[in-house]
Amino acid sequence: MPARPLAGVLFDLDGTLLDTAPDLIAALDHALQAAGRPPADPAAARSHVSHGAAALIEHGFGIPREAPEFERHRQRLLAHYRDNLANRTRLFPGMGDLLEWLQNQGLPWGIVTNKPARFTEPLLEALGLADRASAVISGDSVSEKKPHPAPLLAACQAMDADPRACVYVGDARRDIEAGRRAGMRTAVALFGYLDADERPESWGADHLASTPGELARWIERLSYPID
Repeated sequence: MPARPLAGVLFDLDGTLLDTAPDLIAALDHALQAAGRPPADPAAARSHVSHGAAALIEHGFGIPREAPEFERHRQRLLAHYRDNLANRTRLFPGMGDLLEWLQNQGLPWGIVTNKPARFTEPLLEALGLADRASAVISGDSVSEKKPHPAPLLAACQAMDADPRACVYVGDARRDIEAGRRAGMRTAVALFGYLDADERPESWGADHLASTPGELARWIERLSYPID
């Protein structure tokens, strides 16, 4: 049992709190079409979404980041995404119920993402989440990014919560590494954008959640520790 009751919950954004893949893959397809290429296979592209625009370009175009045309394609993807942030992006099913439960319990929740603030903030506004989150730390909010623990610690400070009494939920190895380095309990969102060859059971997380509903039940159990 945990040594202290739950004080707050932090979520990664892409592939954990929000299903952003449809809009990001549409932005990739826009860049591909502009270059005269066919659209990406959505199932194959989905596993790259959590790793950002550069990873999507690497996958979709099959070129390294050092390629002369790489940055042009990346900027085209980002420009399209900026103008189409929330066309099809939604909370993962069950996440809305979890956020409502946390708020009803008086437990703060927040977001820590490597996504730049110029995308994070308008996306949260569009989905009506900006005013509900107690902390939002984007990839450029502090000097370090995940897997460094600094963004998570900044979020805990904003929520006035002890990191040792908080949970961080993410769908990438760097999320779990950042959470562990911050002294937090961690959970892997198996419903997120994991690649088929990834082994999240080896990441050292406290919990592996197959669905948002199962994640919610685990978090609820943490809220009522037994001495």
